[in-house]
Amino acid sequence: MKKQNTFIGFLLIGIGAYFFLQQLNIPVLDNFYSWPTLLIIIGVAFLLHSYIANEHQNILTGALLLGFGLHFHSVNTYSFWIDHWAVYPLIIGGAFLLRYQKTKSGLLPGLILVGLACFAIFSSSNPGWFLWINQLINLIENFWPLLLIGIGLYFLYKRK
Repeated sequence: MKKQNTFIGFLLIGIGAYFFLQQLNIPVLDNFYSWPTLLIIIGVAFLLHSYIANEHQNILTGALLLGFGLHFHSVNTYSFWIDHWAVYPLIIGGAFLLRYQKTKSGLLPGLILVGLACFAIFSSSNPGWFLWINQLINLIENFWPLLLIGIGLYFLYKRK
């Protein structure tokens, strides 16, 4: 197997299986016919490519997409899933720690983010200065499409 084409191969297999299973309309899989499943598929493709092709710089991207896909899917599907802003830094910190396992970079940001997330999730009473984090997360949740548009414009017009 050529290692340079593994990402495209895994991605096409995953997306093809997703749409094929959707056409079969299997009742048990009804919860998986959603956009978070596509994030999960893309994340798994990145991770498989990273580990098989020994291109470890894509581990962070794959872990982020997989983590966010699993979170968004689980929030909509399972009543016991935590819907707290601290899940986002937990996912990002976990992705850094997963990348650190192979590249030996990103340990400190990963530990800081995981520690902050654990503090925020498990603390019964958060300090007053956490209020601004809740307000920022609420703002981002409402206007995240504008953030994507801004990042896209940046990439279109940035100079090399």
